[in-house]
Amino acid sequence: MTPDDFGFANKVAATGLARAASLPSRAYVTFLAGNGDYVVGIVGLAKGLRRVKSAYPLVVAVLSDVPVEHRHILVNQGCIVREIEPVYPPENQTQFAMAYYVINYSKFRIWEFMEYSKMIYLDGDIQVFENIYHLFDMLDSYFYAVMDCFCEKTWSHNPQYNIRYCQQCPDKVQWPEEKLGTKPSLYFNIGMFVFEPSLTTYNDLLKTLRVTPSTSFAEQDLLKMFFKNIYKPIPN
Repeated sequence: MTPDDFGFANKVAATGLARAASLPSRAYVTFLAGNGDYVVGIVGLAKGLRRVKSAYPLVVAVLSDVPVEHRHILVNQGCIVREIEPVYPPENQTQFAMAYYVINYSKFRIWEFMEYSKMIYLDGDIQVFENIYHLFDMLDSYFYAVMDCFCEKTWSHNPQYNIRYCQQCPDKVQWPEEKLGTKPSLYFNIGMFVFEPSLTTYNDLLKTLRVTPSTSFAEQDLLKMFFKNIYKPIPN
């Protein structure tokens, strides 16, 4: 990075914080790491939110390895860029379905964005075709997300996949309690979720991460366990 790059990065950070302070207390948020083409997806996400005339900004939580030029692109798309520190699982706990899942625990940092009272997280590969602002008006103190589907092969090591159990259509295949025990709690996908930033929640997530062995779906599995008692499904 050149001195000019550092100057721009600092300017982006200061501008983002100033804009955040002047905007509504609700926002969309996404996560970006690395210097690959994931930034293109987030540009598409930002354009989609503008197209449906969203009243709320898109905050992009970026790691330090996101290039200045990519941050510049996002600022020009009207995004608020916030650099965050990475969050890693304990050493030797990296046996995930996909190798890059190891960096996804950094998403926990968005619970630190206390200038917002409620946020909707959206993965960078999501496209928005209709305004979804009504999701902000759901009751507080719950974690909202869409129930996951067990049909993908990445689930092939789980009994849900093998017996074709679908929590979205539970009448198709009944959970065999006599063979597999109590039916598992609802499992959600975190490509999109509604939450309330909280430093207490953030600190509790880190404590839970330190004492919980990692599983195939990394932060998604941990969030499922952490929020299972306050989870509410969002309709497909």
